[in-house]
Amino acid sequence: MCLIVFNWQPNAKRMLTLASNRDEFYDRPSKAAHYWDDKPNIFGGRDLKMNGTWLAVSRDMRFAAVTNYRHPNSQTYPRSRGEIPHDFLNSNDSATHFAEQIQKDEFSGFNALLFDGKNLVYCHNQKNNLGEFEEAISLPAGEYGLSNHLLNTPWPKVQRTKESLACVKRHTNNPDITQHLLTALQNDEMAIDDQLPNTGIGLELERLLSPAFITSPSYGTRTSTVVIIEGPTNSTFDSSIIRPHIANLIYFHERQYYTNKHKFEDQTHTLTHA
Repeated sequence: MCLIVFNWQPNAKRMLTLASNRDEFYDRPSKAAHYWDDKPNIFGGRDLKMNGTWLAVSRDMRFAAVTNYRHPNSQTYPRSRGEIPHDFLNSNDSATHFAEQIQKDEFSGFNALLFDGKNLVYCHNQKNNLGEFEEAISLPAGEYGLSNHLLNTPWPKVQRTKESLACVKRHTNNPDITQHLLTALQNDEMAIDDQLPNTGIGLELERLLSPAFITSPSYGTRTSTVVIIEGPTNSTFDSSIIRPHIANLIYFHERQYYTNKHKFEDQTHTLTHA
């Protein structure tokens, strides 16, 4: 997973509206979103090489996603980043407690988003100036973007795709929101050179990886996903009253690409909780 933008409004009916692209080598085996045979609580795509996931949800209204943190590091690590959402979705821990227990030095660079039904938590494993891992953050309401650096690092593709969130309020139903966000995720415009980050991979690769939608002979955007999490439906709801922080519906739309952004297969799935 290499791009995530999201609107987090925990006291609104639509608590979380999230759009994401997964970028990966085309020859790395994976499976589209499904209920896993060995972990039937999980619904999401699966990496068939390491058996983890980049983004998934669970029947008990939990959500998790990871992106990698880009840096030219050839070191190998004992665990795959995809274990983080896998393990969180199969736990009963709060998002904050789970994030605090992650053995961060066992993974290559990562960012993680963890939603436990009430709170949305962000964590990563980059050390601060004191050489220490930073604490997880329970996010306040707002609009956010995440790619292969830290949360809200203003890379061009993050900023461009975040702009699509501003238009979400115009739409009243989830399918319309989804189509709007999928269009933004298919933007393949490269950033100009003076806007590119310098992550140590060279100018040519920085250019290649700068669009929201990436295409190359061997690597690119393989999956787009939109996740919308809603709180309890209440026809007598007064918008001036703070809602309880409890999710009871997850709308999940996945688009799997074949060859290019014009050839794809969509699926939509809704999970509900009493």
